[in-house]
Amino acid sequence: MSTSKSSPYHHGDLRAALVTAALGLLEESAIETVSLRAVARRAGVSAMAPYRHYPDKEALLAAVAQTGFDRLRDVLAHADSISGPDTALLGQGVAYVQFAIENPVLFRLMFGPPRRGRHADLRTSSETAFSVLVRRMTEQTHSAGLQPRILGYWSLVHGLAMLILDGQTPVAGFETPDTEVVRQTISSMIRFD
Repeated sequence: MSTSKSSPYHHGDLRAALVTAALGLLEESAIETVSLRAVARRAGVSAMAPYRHYPDKEALLAAVAQTGFDRLRDVLAHADSISGPDTALLGQGVAYVQFAIENPVLFRLMFGPPRRGRHADLRTSSETAFSVLVRRMTEQTHSAGLQPRILGYWSLVHGLAMLILDGQTPVAGFETPDTEVVRQTISSMIRFD
């Protein structure tokens, strides 16, 4: 008979594992059903382990939203880098809408109830993602009124994304729009001078 004790489970990167587990749960069910206990169970750690990094569910959801903004920043930067200077902003807009379509639960969490004011890291990630758009728009816009144009363009792509996610696009072809339909829609609405 063996009397050796098994060592306690140790997770290499518990913080990241909890975010991944929470995102998986969010994609399977409503945000209201996500709990720290369920996230711990999914991550394969004790029920108390999440509290080492997140004092409550709200803090964990803020970390998940932060991950979303980090991913969005990368998607926008990639779209910006593969487009020419004249089409980079359009590329970013298409990438923004596609990100929302491909990550609807995460996207809704990112832009859901305001968490940025209570979580500095989330606010920083959100601002960094948005700065990719601002930088490109600043380079492309040579007239007065830059701030309204930035807000207008973001409103256009964000509004389009939300209409698609909510199934509120009664226009033929927008039930499940492909990249080209999204590109044509955004292109038809923008003009920079």
